[in-house]
Amino acid sequence: MPDIHIERSHTLGMEAARAVARQWMQKVEQDYGLACSYDEGKRCDVGQFMRPGIEGSVEVTADSFRLKATLGLLYGSFSEQIEERLQRNLDELLGTSEADDDDDAYNDRDWL
Repeated sequence: MPDIHIERSHTLGMEAARAVARQWMQKVEQDYGLACSYDEGKRCDVGQFMRPGIEGSVEVTADSFRLKATLGLLYGSFSEQIEERLQRNLDELLGTSEADDDDDAYNDRDWL
């Protein structure tokens, strides 16, 4: 089974990191139909997400996010696309999305 591992460092502190993690979990819940739960700890929060064929967790600390997901056989062939979307969603919430720096002629923002 393919595994997805995403790690991001940040300087948000625990309260802001919790807010980002909760936003991310709401987004994947709505967009991908994942069932999510979130448990706060003193130094580390843990969010769990699952649906048939996908299960994983995100660990949130004052200076990092660590996401781990295991994909079943049906989703395994799409692991690269799933990982890319998960990274993009998290990076957008953290404000580190590389798409913000995209300045090519086909960028929709350039035509609006």
